Amino acid sequence: MSQYNYPLHFKFKIGTLSNDFVGTDAFGKTIFYVREKIFAWRDQIKIYSDESKTELLYELKSNKLIDFQQTFTITNSIGNVIGKVRRSTLKSFWKSTFKLMNPQDEHDHTIQEKNAFVKMWDGVFGEIPVIGMLSGYFFNPAYILSSNSGEPLFELKKEPSFFGRKFTVTKLTENDIEEERMVLSLALMVLNERSRG
Repeated sequence: MSQYNYPLHFKFKIGTLSNDFVGTDAFGKTIFYVREKIFAWRDQIKIYSDESKTELLYELKSNKLIDFQQTFTITNSIGNVIGKVRRSTLKSFWKSTFKLMNPQDEHDHTIQEKNAFVKMWDGVFGEIPVIGMLSGYFFNPAYILSSNSGEPLFELKKEPSFFGRKFTVTKLTENDIEEERMVLSLALMVLNERSRG
């Protein structure tokens, strides 16, 4: 049985000093509230049960000051490691790629951009004055989370919006999988990729 009711929706807040968004399920119920500390020496992301920020569920901490082969460690509220997410910087110039590791630090899943041409055209049009502001309505990247065997498990897609505010997560398999770690990894990837499209 699925841990969440799909599709999930990630919606960024506008007008705050933090890079934060609310995750809701298919029925509009809040599943978590994600908040990134933007003035920390290292990237640090906290995930709460809701916007009241009274119950901390997870923390995601970067191992580096700069975004080059950056790895985030995901821990739960009692400090146990759930997994890690590493951005493959060299591949990111063409197609955004994130490697997912289990608690034993073994690479077992990958998130990869579905269509590299969307990234290319988004970059081209994003630099054009005035017209570039509209790229969020036309170039909306999608990402596939798959196992090492190549089985697609989730699709994350940016929805058309002016400020890059909305993303949708769809589960593509009926198999029993680690939904918690997979969804948290997609949430982290959204923070990294939000400015695109």
